[in-house]
Amino acid sequence: MNEENYSMLCDFYELTMSNGYFKNGFYKKNVYFDLSFRKVPDNGGFAVAAGLEQVIDYIKNLHFDDGDIEYLRSKNMFDEKFLDYLKRFKFSGDIYAVPEGTPVFPNEPVITVKAPAIEVQLIETYMLLVFNHQTLIATKANRIVRAAQGRAVFEFGSHRAQGASGAVLGARAAYIGGCKGTSCTLTDELYGVPAGGTMVHSWVQMFDNEYDAFKTYCELYPDNTTLLVDTYNTLKSGIPNAIKVFKEVLVPQGKTNFAIRLDSGDISYLSKKARKMLDDAGLQCCKITASNSLDEYLIRDLMMQGAQIDNFGVGERLITSESSPVFGGVYKLVAVESESGEIAPKIKVSENTAKITNPHFKKVYRYYDNESGKALADELCVYDETVDDSKPHTIFDSNAAWKTKTLTNFTAKELLVPVFKNGECIYNSPSIDEIAAYCEEQIGLLWDEVKRFENPHTYYVDLSKRLYEIKNILLNVYEM
Repeated sequence: MNEENYSMLCDFYELTMSNGYFKNGFYKKNVYFDLSFRKVPDNGGFAVAAGLEQVIDYIKNLHFDDGDIEYLRSKNMFDEKFLDYLKRFKFSGDIYAVPEGTPVFPNEPVITVKAPAIEVQLIETYMLLVFNHQTLIATKANRIVRAAQGRAVFEFGSHRAQGASGAVLGARAAYIGGCKGTSCTLTDELYGVPAGGTMVHSWVQMFDNEYDAFKTYCELYPDNTTLLVDTYNTLKSGIPNAIKVFKEVLVPQGKTNFAIRLDSGDISYLSKKARKMLDDAGLQCCKITASNSLDEYLIRDLMMQGAQIDNFGVGERLITSESSPVFGGVYKLVAVESESGEIAPKIKVSENTAKITNPHFKKVYRYYDNESGKALADELCVYDETVDDSKPHTIFDSNAAWKTKTLTNFTAKELLVPVFKNGECIYNSPSIDEIAAYCEEQIGLLWDEVKRFENPHTYYVDLSKRLYEIKNILLNVYEM
């Protein structure tokens, strides 16, 4: 668990607004905020939710120490009674979230927070930055893993990550998305993501010749050797020297878990040549790993070209999600609770229809076809609605209400699960391996058409009839 306190990692407006809420008595009023997103990176069909464990740690450790209070006092903007309130601050609300590894879609709540207005406001920045970053990397990693068609993908991006947290938590997210390990040692120590790696070119250059560099490495690490064969000349020097050393050092010991790595040149051509050279030498067990600025499109092309690659190491284009580097999660007010407990829906209206929010305290159902097991659609419902999956259920496209579908022989599952209740964590966080396995299982329940890289099928996120009517009433009230 991360014991650091990030209470001051917030946008300054959250503090000024909270000061205003305090002076107006709003700090006693429960409100509901949804964290959702508007668009899938790379125009993909779905995203992979990640970062909940860090949100939980943050909420548990959230407090303001004396130094924080003195800093705020020095700004000469905050009421002393508000600062005294912050001294005693502790999150007291409820949080609901989809489990990490869940495939999620635009415009549905991924995290819902119910708490007094100040508490909900102050956690906005950290919640968003954690969810946006890890969901972005988990989503990108899953695209790359799917392109590899069963070959193992390892995250190699620490050198190019955007800061220490980007490297450590990015590797965690990549593992959730399907990578088999990371080069980042700290991620292994903190989160149990298997760390590993190979030599780099400088190891080879340190020796008088390539053969001695390879032989020494095999002698040091005979149980898991990967030799980098492109320091000088891949086909004329690197692979022949690797074959010689493997047969001299490892084969006599009965070792079979060894590999070569290609990190430059025409990977497809070189892998085919390397495979033939290794097989002709009787080293059919030797695996071939490829790296060098790979992404899902390059890997897909390599597979189409028949490249002889067993594993991929993917660096900067994964850890920064280079092709689509920003995840657009938003955190919006959707309801306000009166002193009597009545929940009043709220909406944000915009000329940009993509920015119009779905109001009210909601639950999210995902519907699965009982025959195929595949996910059919999601439906947003008002918090007190229930769906009886033993009866036919009709859903409709809220953007084209005449398009309806009646579901039969289906199972309804609520996606949002309770995480905090009255300020106390009631969620048992699964292990990182359990999260990764759950992610793989859940993505397997999506139709292949939703998983296309280009022009994926639109997975429907519908509104219940009651929620649709509430939204339209509010839109009419605030008609521009």
